[in-house]
This record gives sequence, structure tokens and C-alpha cells, in this order.
Amino acid sequence: MSAPRILVDADACPVKEEIYKVALRHEVPVVVVSNQHLRVPPHPLLSRQVVSDGFDAADDWIAEQSAPGGIVITADILLADRALKAGARVLAPTGKPFTTSSIGAAIATRAIMADLRAGGDQLGGPAPFAKTDRSRFLQALDTAVVAVKRGR
Repeated sequence: MSAPRILVDADACPVKEEIYKVALRHEVPVVVVSNQHLRVPPHPLLSRQVVSDGFDAADDWIAEQSAPGGIVITADILLADRALKAGARVLAPTGKPFTTSSIGAAIATRAIMADLRAGGDQLGGPAPFAKTDRSRFLQALDTAVVAVKRGR
């Protein structure tokens, strides 16, 4: 298992500050991946990876870097699937873990929703990001980091 590292699908990530807080407390490196220049606090454990603006360039970079011992933060279900297959732990910004047992249902639901939207159905988007999501994410990330550092 490789050393713990957090990879962040950062372009639309609402919990970057929470990630930095947990990572610095546990002394775990973070790579913020985006296709545009994002501000990352100056700290040796925090780095930025700017990829091309090509379709899925950030996802491709994160998937290639995913490995056992890594933690990927993303709301993208297909990226979550790729990272899980590489052996990483994956968390949504709401704190919901993606697992090998739950990812199949998430992909199927995503496909059904895409079909409904393509058929002209007006569907609401995801619920607004709430304070409880932020709190749940902090707890889930802390738990994931501790588990990775213990080799579980």
C-alpha cells in the first residue's frame, strides 16, 4: 500500500478548506486537480495540478494517480468507479463514501437520470449543499484518513 495521499477533483469541490484542515492535522499530502488555476494555501503538504481543459482531463489524471492508500474526493460517479478499481477510497463532498458494493447502483441511477433528461423530463438537480453535508464530510474524511494510516 502506498503512503496516504488525498486527490481532489477540485473544479466544483465545495469542501477544499475542510480537506486542507483534515490533511494538515494528519500530515497527509493533498493534490488539488483542476483545469484552471485555483488558489491553494502555501504549505508543503498542499499542491496543485493544473491539467489541460480537455474533456475529462482532470478525471483521467486522478484515475491514473489513484492507488491503494489514496483517498479521492469527487462527486463524479464515473471517476469514483475508476478510483475504486485502482484501490483508492472515494468520498463525495457530502461525506458519502463510494464503495465497490455501492458504485454499481450509483452508475445505474446516473444512467437512468441521463436517459430521463435526454427524453425531455424536467428533473431537479441535487439538493443544495448544506452545513450538515460539510460536517458529515469532515467526519468521513477524518475516518478515512485514520483508516488508511492504519492500513485498513
